[in-house]
Amino acid sequence: MNQLQKETIPFLETLAPILKSAPKANSQMRLYIPALSLETAVKKVKADLIPLQVGCQNVHHEKSGAFTGEISVPMLKEIGVDQVLVGHSERRQYFGETNTTVLKRTVSALEQGMEVLVCVGETLDERNQGKMKSILEAQLELLVQNEISKNAFGKNLHIAYEPVWAIGTGVTATLAQAAEAHAFIRGILSSKISASCANATRIVYGGSVTPANFKELLTCEDIDGGLVGGASLKIESWTQLWTLI
Repeated sequence: MNQLQKETIPFLETLAPILKSAPKANSQMRLYIPALSLETAVKKVKADLIPLQVGCQNVHHEKSGAFTGEISVPMLKEIGVDQVLVGHSERRQYFGETNTTVLKRTVSALEQGMEVLVCVGETLDERNQGKMKSILEAQLELLVQNEISKNAFGKNLHIAYEPVWAIGTGVTATLAQAAEAHAFIRGILSSKISASCANATRIVYGGSVTPANFKELLTCEDIDGGLVGGASLKIESWTQLWTLI
């Protein structure tokens, strides 16, 4: 819940020359921004041919109905948004998101032609209790069982690993901790679906990513990118992160 609509165009105007001057053939930049700024951002990106994608931070599983305050896929597609984030740790922590509702949102979005990035990750207590793997397995279980989401992995369904204890705290998982979690997630996809599906699925890291730690994180075989939080609010950070890819 950062940045006002009036800040959207200046932010994109500053970011655009950075992306255009240093294109990355095998990389993508995607901004998941507040809903009120989505249409402004989409129009600006298209008008200026800025090489990035715009996504929403959440979406409801129903196309319409009495769900006050929610946003539907048709609403997003009407303004040209086809990317969405589902199950972010803050949605789970503060708004009652569960593995079941994550599945509903994900499947509905996929059925309606959206590309989805699903967030998974354990809390500090869960990690300290040695439950990291069981939590990740539980968060992925419904997704690898459902035929729609199962068949979408590696195509238009990807994963962000968020160690909740590292989000907004300034604490980052060690390379070994991040590598273990990412390898475990990829292993689940491989065993439950297929090795080719697991290899094709992007698994990005999202726990206090900064220019100071991103380069090291990218050396991990199973880390395919970053889901950047606080550092994404500063153009300087974006520039540094982009040059590290």
